[in-house]
Amino acid sequence: MMSEMNNDNGKTEQNIAGTSDSSGAKAMSDTPLTAQAAPVTPVADSAVDSAVDSAADSAADSAADSAADSAADSATDSATDSATDSATDSATDSATDSATGNTGRFILFQAVPSWMFSLVVHMGILVVLGLMMLPYEVEELPSLTSVMSKNDIIEEIVDDLTDALDEPIDVPTEEVEVEVQVDSIAEVSDVEEIEIADDVEAPVAAVEFEKIADQVAPTTDLLSSTESVVGSGVSGRGAEARAVMVRDYGGTKQSEAAVAMALKWIANHQNNDGSWSFDHSLNGQRCNCSKPGSMKTSMNGATAMALLPFLGAGNTHKKGAYKKQVEAGLYYLTRAMKVKGATGDLTDPGGRLYSHGLAAITLCEAFAMTKDRQLMAPAQMALNFIVYAQDPVGGGWRYKARQAGDTSVVGWQLMALKSGHMGYLQVPPATIQGCYKFLDSVAANSGATYGYTSPGAGQATTAVGLLCRMYMGWKKEEPSLQRGVAQLAKWGPSKGNIYYNYYATQVMRHTGGKLWDVWNKELRDSLVASQEKGNGHSSGSWAIGTDHGARSGGRLYTTTLATMILEVYYRHMPIYAKQAAEDEFPL
Repeated sequence: MMSEMNNDNGKTEQNIAGTSDSSGAKAMSDTPLTAQAAPVTPVADSAVDSAVDSAADSAADSAADSAADSAADSATDSATDSATDSATDSATDSATDSATGNTGRFILFQAVPSWMFSLVVHMGILVVLGLMMLPYEVEELPSLTSVMSKNDIIEEIVDDLTDALDEPIDVPTEEVEVEVQVDSIAEVSDVEEIEIADDVEAPVAAVEFEKIADQVAPTTDLLSSTESVVGSGVSGRGAEARAVMVRDYGGTKQSEAAVAMALKWIANHQNNDGSWSFDHSLNGQRCNCSKPGSMKTSMNGATAMALLPFLGAGNTHKKGAYKKQVEAGLYYLTRAMKVKGATGDLTDPGGRLYSHGLAAITLCEAFAMTKDRQLMAPAQMALNFIVYAQDPVGGGWRYKARQAGDTSVVGWQLMALKSGHMGYLQVPPATIQGCYKFLDSVAANSGATYGYTSPGAGQATTAVGLLCRMYMGWKKEEPSLQRGVAQLAKWGPSKGNIYYNYYATQVMRHTGGKLWDVWNKELRDSLVASQEKGNGHSSGSWAIGTDHGARSGGRLYTTTLATMILEVYYRHMPIYAKQAAEDEFPL
């Protein structure tokens, strides 16, 4: 058996050698890798040598050594233990398989470059990371603002404006006889009859701006009741107090009749949605009243200006001859408010911050007069917007929020802050301190006169500046204030600038004395005489003035300002009156 295997092995070697010589490189390239390994001899040593030679021919030294060692060990052990041809065959097969398999694996690793393995591994990692980073939709949780629109918020605020008063409840009563022993008293004679006024509903506390630079915010509880407090502010608007103040401060029956006629004209020009327009004739569709205003898009400003004379005469959405008109107007303003967070924006394309200041005054006065908590939120939000819109550098206001200010717009915003304080609403100290800074920047003649955006001595701007100083704490004896009042008296009421007359009249009325008497008589009688009368549609209105405001606001603008001038006797309590001086306005 061993001899046959040697003979066969010799033949195989000869065949392989012959093939190599004759065929050369072509035979090697056509023969599979596994077929190029030489057969193993039956003898252990020969199998080892053959395996080593075959591995060396395949250019895999390491694998060949391993295969040779394994084949040698296997063949030797098998030959020693069995010493038979069968064992030799087993060793030969084992050596052949081991050498061929290990050599094949080695050649595979040699054939595939290392960078390809690295590429495959890293590509696999990138694919896994990419799958982990794929976006997926997250269900967005609804927020409060997405659930409740601003119309819903405002609707909640004003829901109760139109609610009917609760009907009285019948409570069953039972008569109980109780014997009470009372000591007899002497008969009383000459008892003085006391008149009970019907105008003491919800009076408010002081309306002065005192020591404003040091104490700029009210410290009172905004929700506390003030129904029993008698002081300054709007408490003069009730029927009884109004009659007394007209008599004491220079009004007449004729001036009050003019106010009544004006209120009727204003009410007749209210729109169906509760608003007013400076184009009071609605392009001729409603009436033939001449001189409509050009600011047709300033609905908020027009509505606010129309409501202020009603409030000045004591009409609210709770009581008065024009209760329905006031209620509809307030409802329009609250619905028009653009709510953003804690602020309520009432600017409009025509009037911009002018409109917002006027609307804020209206809401704050209506709340101060009625203490209707449905108005507290919109009034406070309107004040918050004024605080936000203030110029953070110069302290003023102008057409747009946070723009460098002018005296005219500042006047309306400060009046709104004052009106809010009358209703115990919140006004930040820094806001009022900013007003001081702005007024100082436009003051001239040591604070006696004021300019528009820089120091000057304009008539209207001086009147606005002096009134602001009064509400911000200047005493009546302040030299700059006295010089400013003297300058207004020297100029006297204007024949064409109703805006100047509106502010200057308030300054002169708070000053009082002979200067006020002269001013009041001239302007009061002039307004009464110039009011349109008769049976026409324009009866009760004014179409006076040549200033920019009169041209833009038209007949509605001049009528509302003229009416408030004739209401000056009771619209606000005098700042320097004794009862007002005792109740400081600690804003």
